This record gives sequence, C-alpha cells and structure tokens, in this order.
Amino acid sequence: MRGALGLIVLLFLTSGAVLAAGEDTAGGSGERHEGYYYPEVTSREVYGSRANQLKDATRSTRLAFVTGLTQQQLAKPYAPTFAIFAKGEQAEKLIIVSLGDQGFRTLYQARGLLAQLTATARTAPLVREMRVEELFTFFDLLRLIGFQQVTVSDGEVFAHQILLE
Repeated sequence: MRGALGLIVLLFLTSGAVLAAGEDTAGGSGERHEGYYYPEVTSREVYGSRANQLKDATRSTRLAFVTGLTQQQLAKPYAPTFAIFAKGEQAEKLIIVSLGDQGFRTLYQARGLLAQLTATARTAPLVREMRVEELFTFFDLLRLIGFQQVTVSDGEVFAHQILLE
C-alpha cells in the first residue's frame, strides 16, 4: 500500500494542481493558530468523507503532499495567490490562506478555490483508476491521505474550518 500513497501524491501533483506549504490543535475552539496564521474561526462545518484513510498514510505523506504542491505553485511565473500549510503534531491539519489582494476575499471565493481543487483532484490518474472521479472531492482525497481538518481563510477577516469525518 505504501506504493499507492506515493502514487497518490505523485499523480495528484502531475494532474495540474496549483498551490503553497507550513500547526493547529485538534478540533473545535481554542485553536492555537488563530491570530497567527488566520483570524478567529468565524464558521465551521463537518464534511462526511466518502473515503477512508489509507492505513499507511503518515505525517510524511501529508508533508510530501503539501510540499509538492508548494513547489509546483512556486514554479509558476507569477506570485502565488494562496498558501497551504500542513500543521499539527501529525500534520493532520491543512490550512489554506489567501495571499494579498489577488487571492480570495470572501468565503464564497474560498469555496470556489476548493471546488477548483476538487476538479483537479478528480483528474488524478489514481482517482480515475479507482473509478471515483465522479464521487470524490478534494476533501475526500485529503481524508484518504489522513488529513482531519481544513481551515481556509482570507488572511484578514474570516476563517472557515471543515472537519473531515
């Protein structure tokens, strides 16, 4: 199964995703990253994932995922519009923060980014091989490799947190 995880990371990265990489405490209020990486969490939701975490998904897997996406984004001929960080003791929390005026300024624009990431995730050859490209979302891919939470923020006014269950 270790080969499958490496393949997920490699195949997602070669599918054309555009992103950047960086600790959050487990669920709920009192996040120690509030006020540092993003403002106070203003809204929350729970996403019931269609994917189960792969048994060999590790901290290293998640760090490799965001590092690869970061390298891909930084290789573009323009400045990144958002950053992605893997945080938490096991890098089980993903934080996506808008960078500057060219990034998303509202929760709706952030949801647009997440939808775009879903479209990208669905083109990953492994997702297609599993025949779940019409079913899995970006959140399902994150859950597959062991992420438990996603926080998305404009870096100024709002922070929206999604628990992946």
